[in-house]
Amino acid sequence: MSEARHGACRLPVEVGVKALDIDGITALAHDLGLPGFRAAQIVRWVYGRGARSFAEMSDLPADLRAVLSARMPLPFPEVLERQMSADGTRKYLLRLADGVTVETVGLPAGDRLTVCFSTQAGCAMGCSFCATGAAGLTRDLGPGEIVDQVRVVGEDFGLRATNAVAMGQGEPFANYDATLSALRLMNSSLGLGIGARHLTVSTCGLLDGIRRFASEPEQFTLAVSLHSAIQETRNRLMPGVRGVSLLALRESLIDYSRLTGRRPSLEYALIEGTNDTPKELEALVEFCRGLLVHVNLIPVNPIVGSPLRRPDATRADEFVRTLARSGTEASVRAERGADIDAACGQLRQRADI
Repeated sequence: MSEARHGACRLPVEVGVKALDIDGITALAHDLGLPGFRAAQIVRWVYGRGARSFAEMSDLPADLRAVLSARMPLPFPEVLERQMSADGTRKYLLRLADGVTVETVGLPAGDRLTVCFSTQAGCAMGCSFCATGAAGLTRDLGPGEIVDQVRVVGEDFGLRATNAVAMGQGEPFANYDATLSALRLMNSSLGLGIGARHLTVSTCGLLDGIRRFASEPEQFTLAVSLHSAIQETRNRLMPGVRGVSLLALRESLIDYSRLTGRRPSLEYALIEGTNDTPKELEALVEFCRGLLVHVNLIPVNPIVGSPLRRPDATRADEFVRTLARSGTEASVRAERGADIDAACGQLRQRADI
């Protein structure tokens, strides 16, 4: 398959304009000899209004629309499958322009809508409690392919997305440039207009990514998947980051809070007999001591073929109480969408038909 360059990754040519962010579209307009305001118009049509064709861009000259149509595709994902949970959650299987599929989830709460989006098709991290990594990584997504997921969900609900979280398929910091470009498009008034603090990136703990994220000017939110504060246990659960020491991860969190003044969250999937023991709890308390963090406890969600099981609810409560006594805020994440395999760790990038 022929491919087009996008930052440090390679994207299929079918991705077309969805490989471009605001700077990329600005550069395209410059290459075409257009005034600067044309770039803003194109960005607004592509990302703010979700145009399905250049022909829709009614405030652009007809000859320019023809040039753009001839120069590159303007794809939009196809919804192959939509599942609805009893709690109102909806999961979507989307087919991208080159036939690759990806899943995204919409979580409504009154007049608010959170979209859990993917930054890669598949994942290379191989976490033992996550269904996504079972089939490995297919490819990175372009910034437009990431933003489109949020638009698809918002249009289906008939609501503007108020929050978006990179907690779907993939490791966002393994596709850093496209992820940040997508966040900026979601945040921009030319795009989706979502407040920066309502845009969250969840990483397995790639240190270079955390350092870069701390230097970004926007107030995006950081979540780090920890899952154990004992190195041996974490290496076993998260083989993709077995080279990342907990000491280095802790230091990166200290630096992040110092540089940004913001509090990251730590994601901790509770697994019976694996990371819910008194020893594991003691290690977690010590890891968090003195850190500006919030711990999100997530009783592990069932995955077909996995032997991992969630502990009794009293264990999660004990973690919350013990962490609170040591000065660390913690909460148990409410389960959403588990009946349609839309909860944390359950996305599989395949149809359930």
